[in-house]
Amino acid sequence: MNKPVILCVDDEPDILNTLKMQLKNEFKNDYFYELAESGDEALDLLEDFQEEAQVIVVVSDWLMPGIKGDELLIKVHQKYPKIIKVMLTGQADAAAVQRAVEEADLYCCLYKPWQSKDLIETIKSGLAKL
Repeated sequence: MNKPVILCVDDEPDILNTLKMQLKNEFKNDYFYELAESGDEALDLLEDFQEEAQVIVVVSDWLMPGIKGDELLIKVHQKYPKIIKVMLTGQADAAAVQRAVEEADLYCCLYKPWQSKDLIETIKSGLAKL
């Protein structure tokens, strides 16, 4: 049986690597950690993985070229409603966060720079609800 997947989406490679490192330090090898640099890439990965392994968490930046994080998470929710959706943002766009809460069933929004413990606690509490 394949391990579940945590998918991280951000257009900045350094942030993606930080996310993966923080998650892997806490959860070790309990999950696969996949990285996408755009919303379109994330949607393609979701299609690929849902056939082989279950994506259980998507952590996405809000401000990215192309599909913004709120739009991505709405699309994720429409097709995969049980996935836990977490949005990261360095911009305080209350309207985008509210839209994601309402239309994407956003689990949590963390503001950059986030604290590793906040990310881990958010993921753990979300996983506990599955």
